[in-house]
Amino acid sequence: MDQLRTDDPKRVDFTLSEDPVALFATWMTEAEAAEPEDPNAMALATAGSDGLPDVRMVLLKGFDARGFVFYTNTQSTKGEELAQNPQAALVLHWKSLRRQVRARGPIAPVTAEEADAYFQSRRRESRLGAIASQQSRPLADRATLMKAVAELSERYGDGPIPRPAHWTGFRIAPVSIEFWQNGDFRLHDRVRFTRTGEGWSRARLYP
Repeated sequence: MDQLRTDDPKRVDFTLSEDPVALFATWMTEAEAAEPEDPNAMALATAGSDGLPDVRMVLLKGFDARGFVFYTNTQSTKGEELAQNPQAALVLHWKSLRRQVRARGPIAPVTAEEADAYFQSRRRESRLGAIASQQSRPLADRATLMKAVAELSERYGDGPIPRPAHWTGFRIAPVSIEFWQNGDFRLHDRVRFTRTGEGWSRARLYP
């Protein structure tokens, strides 16, 4: 088990951990207790056919042994880039804990059942917004967007709001996961897990 170091109550000796999935789950739970807002916020990097990298903040909506899940409009810039080049990288940074996690790997859509379940779990306003927003396309003014939302709200009333076909989730199946923890004088701790078949190899890295 990870042991708290006596010199810093926030510092955990994670370098002997064998399972990155379990370690991430522990760190995520601790981040949810420590971060004041959006502990699941992560930077997502993609690259399209032109090879230029692109990065933006999204929300991590699920994680297990299969990978990291986020949701988006497939007609957005990131959706188009993922269609052209189905791989991505991510980083979660928790400043209050002085930790970060990086991962990268191929992506694949979640099942329709998973996407439907998550879409229906969202607030009604968020579901309407997902339908109204032509994400990444030019918008004349905010009034145009709000008018579209109002029209959809009137159309659906109190009835069900179906998930649009262009809105779904993606799962990054990590080929590597790196854990970083801040140290004094930039003597940080870094451990990288690399997928090897059905398991993981572990390497400690210089900071």
